[in-house]
Amino acid sequence: MDRELYDKKVKCPICKNEFTTKKVKSSALRIDKRDTDLYVHYKTVNPYFYSVWVCSKCGYAALESKFNSIKKYHHSLIKENITSIWNPKDYGNKRNVIEAIQTHKLAIHEGNILNWENSYIGGLALRLSWLYKLKGEKELEIKFQKYALTIFADCFSKETFPMAGIDSATMSYLIGELNRKFQNYEESLKWFQAALKDPNIKRKRLLENMVRNQWSTAIEEHKKFKQLNSEDEKCGEESDNESNNIEENEKKQEERTEIEQNSDGNRGRKVRKKFFFRGAL
Repeated sequence: MDRELYDKKVKCPICKNEFTTKKVKSSALRIDKRDTDLYVHYKTVNPYFYSVWVCSKCGYAALESKFNSIKKYHHSLIKENITSIWNPKDYGNKRNVIEAIQTHKLAIHEGNILNWENSYIGGLALRLSWLYKLKGEKELEIKFQKYALTIFADCFSKETFPMAGIDSATMSYLIGELNRKFQNYEESLKWFQAALKDPNIKRKRLLENMVRNQWSTAIEEHKKFKQLNSEDEKCGEESDNESNNIEENEKKQEERTEIEQNSDGNRGRKVRKKFFFRGAL
């Protein structure tokens, strides 16, 4: 792995501290496969581990592409909200998945403090969901995928592309695929259709194939979903009818019991009257 990484010297725009962070050599990247949520599996080192730069002195953290996008008023925000509670930590060595998760959470937190665009936060949330996928924590993977989906759907028509490094056709596909995963099938199909109508799709044959495949998958899953719901509703109606029948039977039984008791009481009174008159005679 040492040959796949190299040291990058960086000057922090907040505190002017010079630190070293690892970067992955482009020549070392070997793609294994791609997931439908755009996560790329690598045969070698995972570049997502090193995508967030963190200043060891003041705690400022951001993606490489955003790291130097600092304005004057940002300095006080970081110093007051991060540096004041920061325990110096060096993320400049090899990182494992836990350290990668920590850096992404820190970048999301600081991105919100600095009020950076929502798509940037959404991109970090999506990457964080991928890291939780690697770690095998399904609930947190889903949590941050839903967070990313909410952000992307909201800012699709509000921000300019590329958003989070993604063009409009790919973003439409991603929103559609995440909706499909969460069984929002009507929304999913709407976004897949938008992706196929996007002019950018014509230059992306692989993406177009992914959209068509997942569109077909969404249609089939939607049919099964509606069928299961229909069967559940039918079972529910049958269960309600059965409960009503049981209640009616119980009510009838109570009525019969009451009639019998009344009948026995009347019979008893007649017998008592008979003996009373017999005694009187």
